[in-house]
Amino acid sequence: MEKNKITLAVMAAGMGSRFGGLKQIEPVGPNGEIIIDYSVFDAKKAGFDKIVFIIKKEIEKDFRQVIGKRIE
Repeated sequence: MEKNKITLAVMAAGMGSRFGGLKQIEPVGPNGEIIIDYSVFDAKKAGFDKIVFIIKKEIEKDFRQVIGKRIE
């Protein structure tokens, strides 16, 4: 019997106007980790099989460039 697949939807469309940039791709960890690195790590550890990021079209290029490669 195949187990149920669990997908996590991450709302990452915020432009970070108060922050002054895309906070989703700003390094915060000691080795350049970004917040989404920690979120994905925890999600996989919790049993999620797939992660879907909800973003704005305007940030797609930067998002894919920084996050796409490291999460794939």
